Amino acid sequence: MKFSQSAALAFAATTLAAPSPTTPQKPRQAGGCASAVTLDASTNVFRQYKLHANSFYRAEVEAAVEQISDSSLKAAAAKVADIGTFLWLDTIANIAKLEPALANGVPCENILGLVIYDLPGRDCAAKASNGELKVGELNRYRTEYIDKIVPILKAHPNTAFALVIEPDSLPNLVTNIDLQTCQDSASGYRDGVAYALRQLNLPNVVMYMDAGHGGWLGWDANLKPGAEELASAYKAAGSPKQFRGISTNVAGWNAWDLTPGEFSTSADAQYNQCQNEKLYVEKFGAALRTAGMPNHAIVDTGRSGVQGLRHEWGNWCNVNGAGFGRRPSAETGSELADAFVWIKPGGESDGTSDASAVRYDSFCGREDAYKPSPEAGQWNQAYFEMLLRNAKPAL
Repeated sequence: MKFSQSAALAFAATTLAAPSPTTPQKPRQAGGCASAVTLDASTNVFRQYKLHANSFYRAEVEAAVEQISDSSLKAAAAKVADIGTFLWLDTIANIAKLEPALANGVPCENILGLVIYDLPGRDCAAKASNGELKVGELNRYRTEYIDKIVPILKAHPNTAFALVIEPDSLPNLVTNIDLQTCQDSASGYRDGVAYALRQLNLPNVVMYMDAGHGGWLGWDANLKPGAEELASAYKAAGSPKQFRGISTNVAGWNAWDLTPGEFSTSADAQYNQCQNEKLYVEKFGAALRTAGMPNHAIVDTGRSGVQGLRHEWGNWCNVNGAGFGRRPSAETGSELADAFVWIKPGGESDGTSDASAVRYDSFCGREDAYKPSPEAGQWNQAYFEMLLRNAKPAL
């Protein structure tokens, strides 16, 4: 997955839900609650629920632990397996990961995080994470992807789910619409996101639409059009009751509250007041409220433990020297920020550094990108160990 630096270029060119109080839940067994979960998306559910450590990432981490000989690093790695992380349903085939994750048990006090990520023409401004569906295949997205996920969630009414809806998609339509690929993808993105929001609007689900990060839509010139783009999709979906707000910094590197910000001394910093994600959540949140959309947020802090590594704010691929960041928590110190969460599974690559590969993106070959790196989504043991060594706070 990628994060564009086109926000800068664009400028140059121009509380979550808890079980219903009327139906209190009784913890029963690992497979969910004793009765159906009803989430109230007007409140912060992460104060009630703990992000679940899904079995897929746990298995990846446990396999990685076996490859580590250093005892202290091995012990730190083992702790990561118990940290809640979102499960990515990033292809039609990967929907098959969901039932096993549920079969392994999601305790009543936990919420399972899922990333919905398979729009036609996905990631129109990057190559490393292009999707399987072609531009124009919106019907396949509806019938073979979203319509296959919905019945699984319905079949598990006693389990709570938090969904991140389509990382990067709508932000690309704000800052990269000059690209023909994004122009071609635009209607499919808008219609697809609205369809996902409408169909996934289930009582045991809370949804967050992706909003990029402070270095993307946080530029002064991008705040209003960005908020209007997202709000339009929310309204097109019928203003779904289970929609809570936005996700930010997904698979990103930005600090939560670093002051001054990592790029605050850049020549163009005067045109971006969102020099950390806390400022972005607050300023973009205000724009969302004006645009008529719920504006609470979850923030991916999984790989933002070390700052000052990127040469440019838009350098998104396998940043060298990175470390695991703040652990998932509802204690954010911001009324608009529901929780710090780990959305990108640390250790899985952002994209290959092999310049001869079909899916090679030049950002993955930049000086501040870790090399060698495998294809997007594939495990990189050396990178995982680097995240462990550089974790702040330490594991």
